Amino acid sequence: MGGNNKSQTPPLLPTNTGSSSIPLTSGLSIGSGNYYVKLGIGSPAKYHAMLMDTGSSLSWMQCKPCVIYCHSQADPVFDPSASSTYSKLSCATPECSSLKAATLNDPACEADSNACIYTASYGDASYSIGYLGKDVLNLSPAAGSGSQQRFTFGCGQDNQGLFGRAAGILGLARDKLSFLSQLLQVASNGFSYCLPTATPAASSSGGGYLSLGSSALSSLPYKFTPMLTDPKNPSLYFLDLTAITVAGKPLPVSPDSYRVPTILDSGTVITRIPAAAYTALQAAVVKAVSGKFAQAPAYSILETCFKGKLSEMAAAVPRVGLVFRGGAGLDLLPRNLLVEVPEDGITCLGFAKSPTIAIIANRQQQTVNVAYDVANSRIGFAPGGCH
Repeated sequence: MGGNNKSQTPPLLPTNTGSSSIPLTSGLSIGSGNYYVKLGIGSPAKYHAMLMDTGSSLSWMQCKPCVIYCHSQADPVFDPSASSTYSKLSCATPECSSLKAATLNDPACEADSNACIYTASYGDASYSIGYLGKDVLNLSPAAGSGSQQRFTFGCGQDNQGLFGRAAGILGLARDKLSFLSQLLQVASNGFSYCLPTATPAASSSGGGYLSLGSSALSSLPYKFTPMLTDPKNPSLYFLDLTAITVAGKPLPVSPDSYRVPTILDSGTVITRIPAAAYTALQAAVVKAVSGKFAQAPAYSILETCFKGKLSEMAAAVPRVGLVFRGGAGLDLLPRNLLVEVPEDGITCLGFAKSPTIAIIANRQQQTVNVAYDVANSRIGFAPGGCH
């Protein structure tokens, strides 16, 4: 894997106690079920669609010369040799030593150049392998040069998996190599986002955003739940799911059913819940819907499906709520509860069951303002569309 090494030092971000906000867009237009922001990398800055992922720490993007494989992406592939401020990081750097904690994979060292090589791997078997490097980051074209910072990221040379046509991943977990940790001047207190609905017709819910910094956490009437930490996965955002309600009533399952670690993850599409809760939720939805719509075979990991469109089913499905410790929660609209598969003419319950861990995924977070108050270890939810 070839590359260059430039010695120029780009400016750091100034200390900033306010916040920066970046548009957040549904990835459907680039073939992904996740959401992306456009970030500028390099000098001169080139903007790339990066999938926002609160479930991983290392940010990376595909880089020329794509020694092994780059998938097709919406923007031109980043060329480090065309940036006057890009530098590779050596195996002796603290950033390289931090890779094991950030990715759970050991770094490698290129024999002839001593360049640090990362491996980022994901639960769906997707992965990226490449050089660890540093360059100027620009948050948005409108932000100007004052929003620049030296940013450590992976320069992917072998990128395989379910990334759509995005350039790469923006890691927002809690490890020190994450996007959040590197932008301490603007994001030390935390961040918030709102995932827009995936369909253009629902644009009335407002445009999606990712906001960094203290003012991102105080402008809406959030209800908060404690942000928990799991020693096995200290960089992830955990919370305590205490109940699931249907039409305002808790599902008839033991409270012990929810005693599995629960992750809040913007980079997962389908929510996983414990088997007992899933079975009870499935029964409630089938009871409400099956009299009006015929059941259909399972689709991928979605077991509970019906023949018909989401818009037709919306009036038939009951209101479902996810309740977290302290009273915070997510009240799910039909579009948060159901997933339409237009090519098959079916609509499915957007949940799957998992025996050992629960994941609150992005489908269930759409059009809800979600605040990660890292400084005070709490997570907040404010419904009502993206503001």
